Order: sequence, then C-alpha cells, then structure tokens
Amino acid sequence: MGLVEALFYILPGVFVVVGVLGLVRTLRRSSEISRTWRHGRTAEARCLRSYTRTSGGAGDTSVTTTLHHVYEFTTAEGRVVRFDEASGRSTVIEGDFVTVYYLPERPEGATSQPPAPGMLAVGTGCTVAFFGVFIVFALVFMGVAHFMFSAVGEFGP
Repeated sequence: MGLVEALFYILPGVFVVVGVLGLVRTLRRSSEISRTWRHGRTAEARCLRSYTRTSGGAGDTSVTTTLHHVYEFTTAEGRVVRFDEASGRSTVIEGDFVTVYYLPERPEGATSQPPAPGMLAVGTGCTVAFFGVFIVFALVFMGVAHFMFSAVGEFGP
C-alpha cells in the first residue's frame, strides 16, 4: 500500500471520526436540554452582558455572527451560577431578567430558551441527518477507493 492509497483510507477515516463526534455532541446536548425542560427547575436570571462573536470573513468567505448572553442566577440551594449562552434572543439586553431552566445536579448547563420540544426535535433531526449523510459519504468514498485500488492491483505488474 502506497502513500496515496493510504490517504484514500486515512482522510475519509478522519471524516468519519469527526462526524461521529459531532453526532454524539449533538445528541448529548439535545438530551440535556430536553431533560432540563422536563425535569429541571426554573429561576430568574439577570442578563449581565450581551456580546457578539464573529467568525469567517477571510478571503471570500462569509462572516457569521453569533449573539451571546451572560446570565447569572441563584439556584434553589443558594448557589450563584453564571453561564454564557450562544444564539440567544436578540430582544434580551443587559439588565433584563429572564426565566432560566436548569438541572439541580448541573446548573451550569442552564438554558434561557423557552421549552420547545418540537423545534428541538426538528433541529436535532436535521443535524443528525447531516452527520449521517456526511459519515455515509465518507464510508462510500472509502469503499469505492478500495474497489478501485483492488481492481488496479489485479491488472498491475
């Protein structure tokens, strides 16, 4: 097996690993948010800060801007928790009070997003489908490469 042939196995293998990690992360966060909405507690939190984070923009790439909020609340046990949440509501500004949902055993994983199980399911489903197609494409690419290298090997010297 030469270097070029190895690359046709290693690179798609890396893509599969990245896809599986993305899939696991998506499912874990979705499950956590769902559990928080169903079994968690609520508290009143104050928005301490809001800011944007940009990415991209180098060369001809588009710029993506994500709105973040930093919230602080006190749990039922009296613990003060501060957390940063991405993709928050643009109508929330510094000093506003919002309801947050949190699990008593992990309050730093709180969310200010109001319960919307249907939207969560749709978003998770689309992300899972994306990663699924990504993984299948990489595996099919590896299979086709293997078939082509095998066929060339049969006719080689």
